[in-house]
Amino acid sequence: MDDTPSTTSRRRFLGMAGAAGATLAAGSVVACSSDDDSSDEATATDSVRYPFRSAHQAGVTAPAGAAGIVAGLDVRVDGREELREVFARLSDSIEQVMGGEPFEERPGGFPPIDTGILGPNPGATGTTVTVGVGDSLFDDRFGLASRKPTELQRMFKFGNDFLVRDERSHGDLSVTVSADTNDAAVHAFRQVLRATRGKVVPKWMRPGFNDILPDAGPGEAPVRNLMGFKDGTSNPDGADPETMDDLVWVQPDDDQPDWAVGGSYQVIRVIRMQVEFWDRTRLSEQEAIFGRHRDTGAPLGAELETDTPEFTDLESHIARANPRTPGSERNLILRRGFNYADGLDGNDQLDQGLIFVSYQRSLEAGFITVQRRLDGEALEEYIRPVGGGFFFALPGPGSESGPLGAALLA
Repeated sequence: MDDTPSTTSRRRFLGMAGAAGATLAAGSVVACSSDDDSSDEATATDSVRYPFRSAHQAGVTAPAGAAGIVAGLDVRVDGREELREVFARLSDSIEQVMGGEPFEERPGGFPPIDTGILGPNPGATGTTVTVGVGDSLFDDRFGLASRKPTELQRMFKFGNDFLVRDERSHGDLSVTVSADTNDAAVHAFRQVLRATRGKVVPKWMRPGFNDILPDAGPGEAPVRNLMGFKDGTSNPDGADPETMDDLVWVQPDDDQPDWAVGGSYQVIRVIRMQVEFWDRTRLSEQEAIFGRHRDTGAPLGAELETDTPEFTDLESHIARANPRTPGSERNLILRRGFNYADGLDGNDQLDQGLIFVSYQRSLEAGFITVQRRLDGEALEEYIRPVGGGFFFALPGPGSESGPLGAALLA
């Protein structure tokens, strides 16, 4: 829950896409507007199609989605050839759901090829599916140990973590779905599981949501978290290729395997909020903990959300996460998370919080450094990280017909 939130609102992103003929930049997200581009009623909230075939996975830099599912999966196949088949099936399924094209009809004596949730013509749903690989995929099953990204590791326990159950953490693969509706997110996730049934099994999953703020401008947060504060201020601009190359995408001169160029380290953290405790805390104390005014998002002592904070100490959440000191700009991370509300726990307390998702060119320089700065912050009294994992988001499949992970498995 650091102060590295979204500069590019969905409204601004779509406007940029239209102005640029639906192409932002080589290797970044291409957005196509909804099925009826000529409609006079088309608005900035129309769903878009994101490209599957690109140098990078589109879900990394796409604007915040209204609905999402984040999951860790384990692979149940023998040998690299069968693993190639898994990635081929995954890729075919993801390309289909991101494209929104109708599914093939089968005679009534056979199970249908798709869930049917979105009807016979899904169309544009703003869906992205991002696939990452975990540390455990590089064990001795597939002969990939020498190809592991140099900083990829099993997520370890930080000081305030409550990672007591392995079954809700880690995984051979991560799948992160983002879409404009819950139905579209559920449909995409089920299609991914359908394509790999018997070969890939879910280890853990969390559905999430975002209530997109319609008037968020450049540099302003697109959503609020369940503590009531804006979440997304000062995020690096996902639509700026130069910024993404600098902070998010692995580069050829990095100390990484050649196949990893164009990918990104992914961090997933399921962070439960002690909302009953938080709701009994004075507003002035809440704002001091975050370092921002709750209603406007402005730094304390400032008027606008986009005003640069002037820190008198480094005790607030935003001061620790992004102190704006010389050199700290290299620790910036790209946030792409979701809120979650998952009923009650065993003590009849609300199970609510944040599915934190971030992307960074370096795991150590990015998330790990930021999290160590947050160690001991006042916000720790109100949150408990309970699951997630470290993964490496694969490079995109490129413009040809190959699947995700082709270079890794070559």
